Formats: sequence, structure tokens, C-alpha cells
Amino acid sequence: MNKITNLFQIKYPIIQGGMIWNSGYKLASAVSNAGGLGLIGAGSMYPDVLREHIKKCQKATERPFGVNVPMLYPNIEEIMNILVEENVKIVFTSAGNPKTWTSFLKKHKIKVVHVVSSSKFALKAQDSGVDAVVAEGFEAGGHNGREETTTLTLIPMVKEQISIPLIAAGGIATGKGMLAAMTLGADGVQMGSRFVASFESSAHINFKETVIAAKEGETQLTLKELAPVRLIKNKFFDDLQNLYKLNPSVEALTELLGRRRAKRGMFEGDLIEGELEIGQISGLIHEILPVETIFKNIITEFNEAKIQVQSLNF
Repeated sequence: MNKITNLFQIKYPIIQGGMIWNSGYKLASAVSNAGGLGLIGAGSMYPDVLREHIKKCQKATERPFGVNVPMLYPNIEEIMNILVEENVKIVFTSAGNPKTWTSFLKKHKIKVVHVVSSSKFALKAQDSGVDAVVAEGFEAGGHNGREETTTLTLIPMVKEQISIPLIAAGGIATGKGMLAAMTLGADGVQMGSRFVASFESSAHINFKETVIAAKEGETQLTLKELAPVRLIKNKFFDDLQNLYKLNPSVEALTELLGRRRAKRGMFEGDLIEGELEIGQISGLIHEILPVETIFKNIITEFNEAKIQVQSLNF
């Protein structure tokens, strides 16, 4: 066992990203049943819906799973209490100060992992008492760091600074990518985009098909003034770019973003006016597959790549 498989008691050091509108109990339980760590994405769920998904996930798998909680969302206190009440064992926190809730969760014997985008925040997370950190590079989909540090440079820099287990994220969707990240110092990987394009993802089929059709360069980070997010370029994205030409205020950007954009795009399948969050690695994802097949492909490629690397010489 490596540090991540030992920490979570899982077979493979592969964690599924807890993505909003994509990560319900069906996806989380499928990933856990395949040997990884599935995460329910609490960011797009009302508290009562989250409770329902936790209960259904507990019935769908006997293996460990967790919940991802973006701390910038409302009802955070109610959500944290639900996690305790429903006996959730693993929580990934993001988009906030890890000190706020880590001690509360640890007091209830919950393993805590925090998502960071820099070495500075990784150290703060370690100091707050988390069990591990996810270091997420600029390539990642959804909400992202402002520093624009790529995974290739971020992972070794974070590794140099911390002593707790390190999970790499951002631009990883294959066995070769997993091996590269672990060679750089990661103890495991977190994959989001690859699991969006799975049968078990709760995303709309329109969005899944858009993801597998995406080519290199068809995503871009935007909305840094609010919360940086990587999106597929569509009409909504173009409207944002046109607004930027006018040097808009934060209020103007907020007004254009409005409410429910992410749900509209990813969950309801509006490819024109919806917000379509996905990573740069989407250009390397060509099929919608069952989670079990995704795992088999990743592990096979990982093992083959290890052999290929051993044969390299100069």
C-alpha cells in the first residue's frame, strides 16, 4: 500500500473529483466499487439532497467514499452537521480556509483533505491539521487557482514543502498521466474530467458528448475577478469575452453570470447559454465509458508505462 491507499483503505490511489452537477451517488459508488475513492459533490446539492445521496451511496457500496465540500457555498454549517450525522468518514474541502472546519471534522474522526493551488496554501492546509492535500494545477476544469501554475511544476514544488500525503490533480486522465504525476512526487491522483464522460456521471448527455468532442485549446480560464473557472468555449463564454472588452465591473460580470449557469449547462444540457466546466485534458478523452472500464484502462496503461520507462536509456 502507498500513502493514499493506506490512508483511505482503497485498492488504487485514484480519487474521483467531487464535481458539481456531475458527482452524485451513482458515480461515487461506482468509483469506490472499482477500487478508487468516489466523492459526492456537495457543491450542487441542497442539504436534504446531499443527505439522500449519502444514504444511497452507503447502500450502493461497502467500500470507502467521501464528500467534497466547497466552503464558499451557503448552508455550510448544516452540511457539516449532516456529514457527521450520516457517519461520513472522508471529507475533501475546497474554496476556503481549511482551519475553519478541519478541527470540527477531525474531532468526529473524519479524515480531511484540502484542495490547494499553491505551495503556500498547501502549507496552511498542513498546519491546519488535514490528513492530505490535493494540489491542483492550472489545467484543471471548474474552479481553479489564480496563479496559473501547471501541474508539472506545482507537484514537485508542493512536495518539497509538505510532509503529509500529496494528491495531484489537473490534466490527469490516463495511466501515463498518473505515472507522470507520481514520478513528480504525488502519492496519488485525482481525476475529474475523465469521470465526467462516464455512464455513471450525472451530467447531461449533451455535456458528455461535448466533452469527448472537445479539441486542444477549446477550454479557457476566465472570471478571475469572481472565482477563476475553466470553461468550454460556447456562446456564454463568448458573451463573457465581449463584456471583458468593455472593462466591466465585478457587478457587471456577476449580472451576466447570473444564477444556475452551471446547472443549466452541465446538468440540463444547454450548450449555448450554460456554463460548461471541464479541464484541458478533455482533448484526450474520446469515449463515454463505464467507470469500471475507465479504471481497467488507466491501470493497464499505468503498468505498461512503468515498463516503458524502465527501458529508457541515454
